[in-house]
Amino acid sequence: MIIDTHCHIDLYPNPRKVLQDSVKANITVLAMTNLPSHFEMGYSHFQSLRKIRLALGMHPLMADSHKKEFDLFLKNIDKTSFIGEVGLDFSKEGIPTKYIQLDTFSKILKVVSGQKKIISVHSRKAEKEVLELLIKNNIQSAIFHWYSGGINLIDSISEAGLFFSINPAMLRSTSGRKIISKIPRHLVLTETDGPFVNEKNSPLNPGETSSVINHLVQEWNIPNYEVENIISFNFSRLISHLK
Repeated sequence: MIIDTHCHIDLYPNPRKVLQDSVKANITVLAMTNLPSHFEMGYSHFQSLRKIRLALGMHPLMADSHKKEFDLFLKNIDKTSFIGEVGLDFSKEGIPTKYIQLDTFSKILKVVSGQKKIISVHSRKAEKEVLELLIKNNIQSAIFHWYSGGINLIDSISEAGLFFSINPAMLRSTSGRKIISKIPRHLVLTETDGPFVNEKNSPLNPGETSSVINHLVQEWNIPNYEVENIISFNFSRLISHLK
């Protein structure tokens, strides 16, 4: 089973073709959106699909749109079990809107708390704050997408039972590979973050996670099929929260 827990199908140059190809390939994809208005535009195309689901998002780097879009978030929340991309970004790019982001993310978690939802979180330079808010709101089904924070915090995230999704871009840096080596096997998922991650000068398509699988074969010193079985089992445990 090919599993991609974080991909932006709506942001490819030809999203309709990418979606059709993903359906034909029989892959499992959690397709993120960056704003509720984007979710509304795409929803009808995903509504009948079983293995490719559209998530309702409010990206932290689009904080200037959060206030006018929040009612749309509430309006659409019952249409999907998947929330993302949401979270905090305190990098140089995101820090000017820190307090808007904190307000939005806190409100989202308060709404989602107690509901059967799975959240894919953005946490760049704000990993500690994201974890604290998830715990405070008793969120038990969340994925730290493309984690790039401190090694020491991985233990705390793991103790909370939260997952990590790994993409091919993380394999390219020493820090990324160090992070991957520290994540417990039972909390590892795969993602592409396409079209934002490239390989050979082309954006990754949904489900192109083979380089991550190959890396884990070496890292864990087990056969390819065992790595794939672990990822599949982890995903099954994640979505069991929806039952």
